Amino acid sequence: MIPSFRNRIALFTALAAAVTIGLVFLVVYTVVYQTAYSHLDEDITQEKEEVLSNLRWAGDSIIIEKMPEWEESEHLQIEVNPTFLQVVDAQGKLLFRTANLQEHILLFNPHLIETAFFNSRIDDQRIRQGQFPIVNEQGGIIGHLTVGISQEESAVVLHNLSKTLWIAFPLLLIVLFLATALAASKGIAPIQQLIRGASDIGDASMDKRLPLPQNKDEIYQLATTINELLDRVEKGMQREKQFTADASHEIRTPLTAIRGTLEVLIRKQREPAQYEAKIGRVMAEVDRLNAMLEQLLQLARLESGNTRANRTPVDLSAFFNALNAEWQPRLAEKNMHLGLEIPSGSTLATDAALLNIVLDNLIGNAVKYGHAGGQIHCTWSVENNVLTISDNGPGIPAEHVPHLFDRFYRTDASRSTSIPGAGLGLSIAQKIAGVLGIQLCVSSQEGAGTTFTLHFF
Repeated sequence: MIPSFRNRIALFTALAAAVTIGLVFLVVYTVVYQTAYSHLDEDITQEKEEVLSNLRWAGDSIIIEKMPEWEESEHLQIEVNPTFLQVVDAQGKLLFRTANLQEHILLFNPHLIETAFFNSRIDDQRIRQGQFPIVNEQGGIIGHLTVGISQEESAVVLHNLSKTLWIAFPLLLIVLFLATALAASKGIAPIQQLIRGASDIGDASMDKRLPLPQNKDEIYQLATTINELLDRVEKGMQREKQFTADASHEIRTPLTAIRGTLEVLIRKQREPAQYEAKIGRVMAEVDRLNAMLEQLLQLARLESGNTRANRTPVDLSAFFNALNAEWQPRLAEKNMHLGLEIPSGSTLATDAALLNIVLDNLIGNAVKYGHAGGQIHCTWSVENNVLTISDNGPGIPAEHVPHLFDRFYRTDASRSTSIPGAGLGLSIAQKIAGVLGIQLCVSSQEGAGTTFTLHFF
């Protein structure tokens, strides 16, 4: 079973706290441990100084005199925090021990040449020992003094501290887990609200949006971002619905014309010339339908992201001269002129085939809607890498300009069947411009013509 997000937060927090608390408890125990034994070692060292100040030696022999220090009660019994003293010679022979040791002998290392502290036991009593080499005037070790102090009190303190820490550790983790789970539950409440809000949004209710939390935090930003995404999705769905409706309308128009023409032909016997005229009209509608389907396929390929630009150096002067020659028959039909202002030697790294499609659509748009005898100008700016295509046609009303690149969009004046096209050319031009890294802009003034500007980057 996968734990809830709230419990995962609480679990991860508890694990992190376990490591932190464990380290803190270890530091506390280590400090207390070191302090306790440091205190005992200081007492042992002080006792050693008192004892050594009363020892005498001659050559390699240690002379032990009777001293009041050794007769104190703490050296006579084991029970009440005793202090144990023991002196041995260099060969390990016992020279002296306090009465409280009775028959016991303190542990010592005969090979020790430096002061050492360690733990041992006497009659199940834990003691702390310090062993100190006894050095004569010549620097030779002639014996060892061992001082022992009971560490029962320190051991009890450390034991109680350890027990307390072991009990407190799991209790703290449990309390922390529950507190974190409660805090996480409060913290993710806005997320649960977003989940409930998102579950209410469907195809029939795309206008709904997620509720925004009161605090403008990360969850607020998340809700805002999701709402913006929903806005884009809703607009996309509306565009798709509009596209479907427009495509159906545009396809239905030639099909209706084809059906109507065929119905007229089958009503009665006609002259061959009439059949040829009607069939020619049917073929024109079929060509129109085929061109529109070809444009739709091209647009679908562009929107799928599968179109890639094959950039090569293009001589713009030669490129536009070829384009001008290709358009001459259609320009001649309307007695229009295509003027080129392309400096010789101008080159551009681009995909010539895709750029040709863009320019065909832009120039074709100018030819379709331009006045007979009109002018079209193509100008290249070497300094700014900007191409402008302008005409002196009827221009476009301001309210239509923002929608020129929408699919199937045609101004009311252009919906006459006398003007061919389905309103896809400019949309295709803009998509290809995006593939080529071109910023395509349009400006128009009604009655003064239209200008398309291509910024190459």
